[in-house]
Amino acid sequence: MTILVGVDAGASRSTAFVADDTLTVLARAAGAPGAVRPGAVKESSEAILDTTRRALEETRTDRAGALVVGAAGAGREPERGDLERALVAAGIADAVRVTTDIEIALVAGLGDEPGILLLAGTGSAACARLPSGELRRVGGHGWQFGDEGSGYWLARGALSAVAQASDGRGPPTALTAALAQAAGVEGEAALLPWARNTSRGSVADLARVVQEVAARGDDLAHLLVAQAAEALAAHARALRPHFADAAPVAVALAGGLLGPGSPVRTAVTSLLEADQPPLRLLAALVEPPRGALLLALHLAT
Repeated sequence: MTILVGVDAGASRSTAFVADDTLTVLARAAGAPGAVRPGAVKESSEAILDTTRRALEETRTDRAGALVVGAAGAGREPERGDLERALVAAGIADAVRVTTDIEIALVAGLGDEPGILLLAGTGSAACARLPSGELRRVGGHGWQFGDEGSGYWLARGALSAVAQASDGRGPPTALTAALAQAAGVEGEAALLPWARNTSRGSVADLARVVQEVAARGDDLAHLLVAQAAEALAAHARALRPHFADAAPVAVALAGGLLGPGSPVRTAVTSLLEADQPPLRLLAALVEPPRGALLLALHLAT
């Protein structure tokens, strides 16, 4: 039996799945963020290795036949190659491949079929596989240049709304108390130093609170959710013209912001299904580590 490991290394956390060569998942583990940044390959590799080892321990083995890691930030060199070499040097698998987080999500959501993958976690991006097999990508430029509609983008907008409400530039909002409570601080004044000293992933985690407040009827939170949905829909719409056929194009959804029943997911679905030519939203939420496992199976064989 060949042991396979698939890892989704994001900006908020890393998730590892261990499977056999029938792709039956044997173990899972979650750990520290493994997204790779310039000059930070060591931190990324350590997070990925720790998460992978803990998952392997559950299967009573310390080495896999193949390991595939989809890492945020791995779409550029030399970061991708440096991370791959670090993982190879660790001796944790016979074969190692590092690719992007969006590629493993695309494989998990669509297999080899044409369609669009829309990803909204800490960051945001979309990728299309055309009928020819060609890949096209939009977004994924990072929080400094984009990530519109992402968890970080939504939470950042909510923090800005709280700041504006506190000094009279904006209306009062239930976001003030809800975000302070979620961050574990006393009042909006303490949110500023908290946000300055916490990780981008921790800020992005506040997107869950924004959606909860929106669902309870807060107008400002509802507006922020609607804006996030519009931004994400724009990613998918930018890829639609690459499909010449007028038939509905399948769209798979991945990332914590697009979980089942979430307000952002509901809004994105309504927007895209009303489009002409049509886009067809797939019901299941994609689990990116499963795509990494499928790629690991190909790597092992």
